[in-house]
Amino acid sequence: MKDLILLHGALGHTQQFDPYLSVLQQHFHVHTFLFAGHGGSAIPGRDLCMTDYIDQLEQFCKEKQLQTFDVFGYSMGGYVALGYALRHPGQITSLLTLATKLQWTVEGATRESQMLQPDKIAEKVPKYAAQLAAWHGEEEWKVLLPAIAGMMNDLGAHPLLGSHNYPDIQTRVQLMVGDKDAMVSREETMEATGLIPGARLAILPDTKHPLEQVRPGLLLALMKDFWNL
Repeated sequence: MKDLILLHGALGHTQQFDPYLSVLQQHFHVHTFLFAGHGGSAIPGRDLCMTDYIDQLEQFCKEKQLQTFDVFGYSMGGYVALGYALRHPGQITSLLTLATKLQWTVEGATRESQMLQPDKIAEKVPKYAAQLAAWHGEEEWKVLLPAIAGMMNDLGAHPLLGSHNYPDIQTRVQLMVGDKDAMVSREETMEATGLIPGARLAILPDTKHPLEQVRPGLLLALMKDFWNL
């Protein structure tokens, strides 16, 4: 069997992939891991940046002795995978992303990062705060949020991906976005699709950004189509 790595999003958890494992494990050796700061794991003693997570994926592949593999990356996980594909041409044999924000600006990053305030989330969205606490720890999630906010602001000032290097991504890619995604636009996803050689685009109907709100049957059908399962 081929190897498949599933990469979760910012503030997410590998548990989000549970609805998909029984099907994917019929076709792949499936690998998952938690990005630094998630699931109660340590955060580097400085501000997070996207290259930290690309480095972490690199280290994971070395430890597992993965030479070539496929990837599904949700949200931030897709950005990490695209960055890895640029750094290591040929290692990722195919890459499927969903809800990955590709166009980062200072203004957009400021807007997104301002939403990551623990006190406000605990007050206004207590169910989400409880979920974050369950995934990352009762106090740890409150530390993770500003670290992710800092990473967003760093991406806004210094985006790793753009029109200057999309043409250098040499792997089979399909970018996917929900038609009701309030964070990721169809336009930025379509623009990147047009610049990555041979990339395909899929727009999921009646689909918002959170992975929990994506219909598993729909996503699995797209995975099966992309990987010819």
